[in-house]
Amino acid sequence: MTIRLPGADGRLRAYTPRTEPADFSVTAGAGGAPPASRTVFSAAHVVADPYADTGPDSPAAVDWDATLAFRRHLWSHGLGVAEAMDTAQRGMGLDWAGAAELIRRSAAEARAVGGRIACGAGTDQLTGPADLAAVRAAYEEQLALVESTGAGAILMASRALSAAATSADDYLTVYGHLLRQASEPVILHWLGPMFDPALEGYWGSADLDTATETFLDVVAAHPDKVDGIKVSLLDARREVELRRRLPQGVRCYTGDDFHYPELIAGDERGFSHALLGIFDPLGPLAAEAVRVLDTGDTEGFRKLIDPTVDLSRHLFEAPTRFYKTGVVFLAWLAGHQSHFTMVGGLQSARSLPHLARAYELADGLGLFPDPVLAERRMQSLLDVYGVSA
Repeated sequence: MTIRLPGADGRLRAYTPRTEPADFSVTAGAGGAPPASRTVFSAAHVVADPYADTGPDSPAAVDWDATLAFRRHLWSHGLGVAEAMDTAQRGMGLDWAGAAELIRRSAAEARAVGGRIACGAGTDQLTGPADLAAVRAAYEEQLALVESTGAGAILMASRALSAAATSADDYLTVYGHLLRQASEPVILHWLGPMFDPALEGYWGSADLDTATETFLDVVAAHPDKVDGIKVSLLDARREVELRRRLPQGVRCYTGDDFHYPELIAGDERGFSHALLGIFDPLGPLAAEAVRVLDTGDTEGFRKLIDPTVDLSRHLFEAPTRFYKTGVVFLAWLAGHQSHFTMVGGLQSARSLPHLARAYELADGLGLFPDPVLAERRMQSLLDVYGVSA
């Protein structure tokens, strides 16, 4: 049986879907133990309420049951959940009130099932220009909320701080204050402008070498309060150089959705752990691959994980910040939610040819537990666009 998919050239091509899932995705609830050699987080998406009468500027309407069910899916495969991050549309449809509720609910669910969770703390409750004191207070509010749930904290990059800071010293001051008062070690997140253009010049300079020095100064001043750093710059060389300069005991979590196989595999001088948006659709496969790596079988790990890079590069192609659309689309095709609706109407952010290619690549990897359901849902979307079977 074939399906006709539109390409970027505007032409239709025939594609023959799989009829059986890959082994790693068959038992969606069975999963396995958390990987031992690497700490692995999946940055999880939120599921919108498709029946809510909302618009792009309305507060997010979340389907809490489906959202929490997806987190249980990730935990069942041994992955940790990085909650309320940019994959969950922070700053792109999900406001602080919605994120706070998401953090509370997910942290409670993590306690109930014994899942690992870390949650994003930022400054997105601020509206309009803010000075450094207001930025610091906003961070404090969110950090306190995360810590009150018992979850680990991820200090997210702040648009407000990027706008208010006039020098690297401002970053050193704000982050130093937050790290001194954090009750437990946190993860520091450096999100590049390809993910959020408002973060251009973070750490006080648009020159990445200069910014890196400031970032490392923050870590070096408070190594006991930094569990790790999460780097999302899509620059593997820079990440390797950065992780080699970290103080003993401070982890590097790759956020590089282009080069994660080699960064996680590592070299004779170390490796990266993972905190990745692409591990949302890759959950079962990613967990199984890292468990293979646990045995010392780097070749087996790469054999499983390397073929996923084409899909990841496709989902994260420019404009990279819209990768969330492909992530939610694949969750719908995989049966993790009943609809392809997103907070803020972001399902419109990618073209039909882009989505068709995402389906083809994911199906080729065997990511869909029920390939027939995925094909049927893909065809239903094609029907809406006037592409008949």
